[in-house]
Amino acid sequence: MALKLGKKQNRVKKIIKKASQTNVRAAGADSAVNSNLTLPTGRFTEGLGRRKVAIARVRLYESKGDFVVNGQLVTDYFAGVMNVVKLYNQPFEITNTKDKFAVTVKVSGSGLPAQLEAMVHGIARALVEYDPENRPLLKQAGLLTRDPRMKETRKPGRGGKARRKRQSPKR
Repeated sequence: MALKLGKKQNRVKKIIKKASQTNVRAAGADSAVNSNLTLPTGRFTEGLGRRKVAIARVRLYESKGDFVVNGQLVTDYFAGVMNVVKLYNQPFEITNTKDKFAVTVKVSGSGLPAQLEAMVHGIARALVEYDPENRPLLKQAGLLTRDPRMKETRKPGRGGKARRKRQSPKR
């Protein structure tokens, strides 16, 4: 009994230590990142993008500035995703508006690839809001179409998965 209690106390100490380390790291990272970024101000055009469960609120400012996602540079935020620069610049290259806007994005939900696709969808919608003549170009490239594919929801009594069948008794 005492051995189990000791193990539980050690586990609790490790969890508390890990939580305090992540809080210190997060607080230090935010202050370091925010000091280097140039956040735009003034008039903006807004677009909302979605993919799976991810939602991206995009603001395009008509000024020079950084491409900021959730308070970080876009390349830092999407560091683990392949072809990030090519994907998020695609709407700007199609409409010939590259380096014309400063972009801020607040994205939440799902994983990084879905968040990136939601951000691209939001950028495309914001570009159409900014100039309606961009609509045919972006529509032809398929950037204005919301991808409706979602994870299938699980059903009760199925053993934790959406399509898993119940195990049948053999005897």
